[in-house]
Amino acid sequence: MIIGLDIGSRSIELVGIVDREVVHTKQVPTTFDPLFQCSELLDGLRPASLVGTGYGRNLIQQLDLGCPCSTITEIKAHAFGAAHLFPEARTVLDIGGQDTKAIALAKGKVMKFEMNDRCAAGTGKFLEYTASVFQIPIEEFGHYALKGENPPEISSICTVFAETEATSLMARGERPENIALGLHKTIIKRTVSMLNRVGLTFPLVFTGGVANNPCVRELLASALKITKPTDLLIPATPDMAGALGAALIGCGQQ
Repeated sequence: MIIGLDIGSRSIELVGIVDREVVHTKQVPTTFDPLFQCSELLDGLRPASLVGTGYGRNLIQQLDLGCPCSTITEIKAHAFGAAHLFPEARTVLDIGGQDTKAIALAKGKVMKFEMNDRCAAGTGKFLEYTASVFQIPIEEFGHYALKGENPPEISSICTVFAETEATSLMARGERPENIALGLHKTIIKRTVSMLNRVGLTFPLVFTGGVANNPCVRELLASALKITKPTDLLIPATPDMAGALGAALIGCGQQ
């Protein structure tokens, strides 16, 4: 079995492949001890090789697996995973827990990319932090925001300042659902700008944990004026795309 391990800031994903077919997947929270979490994920598995990706990818060097281990960048992993799932893909958008990546593809190869990895603005962490202001589980925040009808403009993309702005709007009597929708719209504004800088071409593949958020998906499709379902492609398990790409690259290294 070839294993791809995507060690992210919020979660860790594992994909196991045999003969280029996915035979095993698992996801756990990263917590404050990602190395222990990786060990738990790999318990009982005997990989022929392992490829790590994600911000914590270098942790795999501390795992005693008795097999070849290597690392690749998140850009390459998500591009490879997206292109495998959707060979027609021309652009990849990955919004994870701590960064956002926009990647232009040509025949499955990375031509250009933009990455926001210095600030949590517009990422899963931004949504998680602001959802806590509303005392709503992050898994429900997107559905909650879709109840909004007239969102106020949130001028700040900084997580801390956006929270202050949201709290101020609540104090003035603005409907919480409208504020939640406004917060989601700030993410889309930043995301569309990144996509345009890499030269957005359809089909666009949306990966990463935030792709599970229904409000982000709907607002993204609207902002990009997408009318054909084949222009915006979302994997069944979008948070697994990086680990899948890493595992597939591992197959090519054999």
